[in-house]
Amino acid sequence: MLLNTEGARDGRIVVMSTSLSRREFLARSLAVAAGAPLAFPTGLSARQNPAGAADRHRPDAKVAIVSCRSYGPEVRQALNKSFDLLGGLGALVKNKTVTVKINLTGTDFRPFLQRPVGETYMTHYATALALGSLLFDAGARRVRFAESTTSRASLESTLTFAEWDVRALSALGNVEFENTRNLGRAKGYSHLRVPTNGYMFSSFEFNQAYGETDVMISLAKLKNHVTAGVTLAMKNLFGLTPNALYGSEAGSEDATGGRDPLHDPHGFEKMKLPGLKEGPPPRDATARVPRIVVDICAARPIHLSIIDGITSMSGGEGPWCEAAGNVKVTTPGVIIAGLNPVSTDAIGTAVMGYPDPRVNRTAKPFDFCDNHLLLAEQAGLGIAELARIDLRGMSLAQARYPYG
Repeated sequence: MLLNTEGARDGRIVVMSTSLSRREFLARSLAVAAGAPLAFPTGLSARQNPAGAADRHRPDAKVAIVSCRSYGPEVRQALNKSFDLLGGLGALVKNKTVTVKINLTGTDFRPFLQRPVGETYMTHYATALALGSLLFDAGARRVRFAESTTSRASLESTLTFAEWDVRALSALGNVEFENTRNLGRAKGYSHLRVPTNGYMFSSFEFNQAYGETDVMISLAKLKNHVTAGVTLAMKNLFGLTPNALYGSEAGSEDATGGRDPLHDPHGFEKMKLPGLKEGPPPRDATARVPRIVVDICAARPIHLSIIDGITSMSGGEGPWCEAAGNVKVTTPGVIIAGLNPVSTDAIGTAVMGYPDPRVNRTAKPFDFCDNHLLLAEQAGLGIAELARIDLRGMSLAQARYPYG
């Protein structure tokens, strides 16, 4: 299905004529992967963990891998088992407001690779329903599903168009839905500082759904990314930046244009992005995006990361990546959950067949881009070193599904 709304063409992000299209971004990323010269230093920052790089263990470096082969009743069972392996949900969510960042990646809901979009590159309704049910069972006071879409429609309307059973979700308890592309229902944005002396940003302005919450959950898919290597729990939060402030039509609360100024400043030099630090930042997307992801996750910490690896896709993050020539359906048959997003994404990266989640511009999946997992570890957000992560449930050998 294709959602056509004012401000969107064929379900794709509307961009200004001076910005790059997603296809142009893809072509540029592929050129970088092929060895095109870069206009910025490729080495990572040498700064150390502000909390002390010598700290060898973190209590939140716990990740569970559980087998799950279908989107039927097995999903709830697998999620419940993964949470039990992590120590249960109750202490985290009881009597609290929980915000779940889903991943719609646009509003084009037509099948891709002959599969429903929930089985390839978007959040599957079954995972959201099962998660919501378990959150209320654990005592959550309110559950809010949030996403920034390329539509001016309410999130409920978009999800209904995507054939989600919004009524069933609402019947779980005190459930809210928020399209976070702009202010939404609030009168102002939440100003969240980056406490780690951010790589590119010192603060962000987010929809209040992300500021006024007790618990933040990232509900992601197990996918590659043509700019950031992988898009898992951490990269999912890139969509927290509201289109109205960080998009190509920034300055308008009606904006639906994509976040081209974050990817590439070319053509947006006069645009003042809220919280952008002084000084010349990297200009290439493969250095900018990884750093912005880390800064966002520092400003808005993730308390629970969930990666749907039941079925997904490799070779990119959506249909626009088909030009890469390696896009295909994947069937890892696992759910990955963790208390720390850096550790969870490191395990997810290893499940995808990449043995060292800390490599930088030397091996897949970070052979063409800076590694946001390593950047996050250096900023003190978590542990990406596999040997230091408390892995529970399935072993990596049992769960590994090479993405190529």
